[in-house]
Amino acid sequence: MDEQSATGEPESCNRKPAVTIYDIAQVAGVSPSTVSRALNKPGRINAKTEQRVREAARSLGYRLNPMARALPTGRTGTLGLLVSDLTNPLYFDLVGSAERAASAAGHTLVLAESRESAEAERATAERLQPAVDGLLLVATRLDDAEIAGLAAAKPLVLVNRRVPGVPSVAPDVSPGIAQTLDHLQAAGHRAVGYLSGPAGSWPNRERWEVLFEQALARGLSIVEIPAGVPTMDGGADGLRRVLASGITAVVTFNDLMALGLLRACRAGGIDVPGRLSVVGFDDIFGAELTTPALTTVRSPLAAIGEAATARLLAEIRGEDGGPPVVALPAELVVRESVGPPDGSGRA
Repeated sequence: MDEQSATGEPESCNRKPAVTIYDIAQVAGVSPSTVSRALNKPGRINAKTEQRVREAARSLGYRLNPMARALPTGRTGTLGLLVSDLTNPLYFDLVGSAERAASAAGHTLVLAESRESAEAERATAERLQPAVDGLLLVATRLDDAEIAGLAAAKPLVLVNRRVPGVPSVAPDVSPGIAQTLDHLQAAGHRAVGYLSGPAGSWPNRERWEVLFEQALARGLSIVEIPAGVPTMDGGADGLRRVLASGITAVVTFNDLMALGLLRACRAGGIDVPGRLSVVGFDDIFGAELTTPALTTVRSPLAAIGEAATARLLAEIRGEDGGPPVVALPAELVVRESVGPPDGSGRA
């Protein structure tokens, strides 16, 4: 219940009315239309007049309503970022850098998630698009035609996915995978496995295809081991299949799966890296805090978030954003979870 004032009226009734452009016009000594142009379309009027209007607006405590601004300009000053799972540490640096880039450009970043569901992602993207100026789709589960349809409706940039005709920013996993296989081969491994992620994940398919081609080029034996759930539980559940495959080293779809696999190995008394070497993907926070510390392929997530946001802003403004596909190289981070297959040493 609202607190009562001395007159018996609710306290909320004593609030000052919202400041309008007419109030600002009176203080600044200009017309309401001049105020509107000064606040909504900077640079369209005399610089001194615009400054006087802005100072008057600040003195009155006026705040521009993005929805109101969208009426004459068609823009809200808001960007949408849609990820598959907001709780995944993979996205921390990416989201943080995207938010900073958006804020520096005077935009607000709105976050949403699809919970690893293509259906939920489709519905969420369609709800977001009318309310934002552009959309960042991160590791999307949608098919190419659905993505193209969304891109035709409003500016859109893909992150960790590539679709012809749609701007994208993603890691180039080839350098990191080459370094990984060289590292494993130098340690003495000849049979390598890939504990895969969701079947509908584009990064999962790309990582497997690059691993497969580069392993064959090195004369290594390689096998894909299905897991499907890109979580710690998914990694732990894959241990029996990993051991049954006869491999001596495994690369996982992401670090969460690698951490789950390490936990299951510890619980089962399986030495890592003596019996099994483990390599993760992404270098999320905490990867170096495990025992043993996780060797992993680091994706430049902060740089990807910043580059993707800059590209989306360029698309919104109709500017040349550079090449349609940006690939930032991944690299191997060597820690403690890789060793010789006989456990005689560490690599």
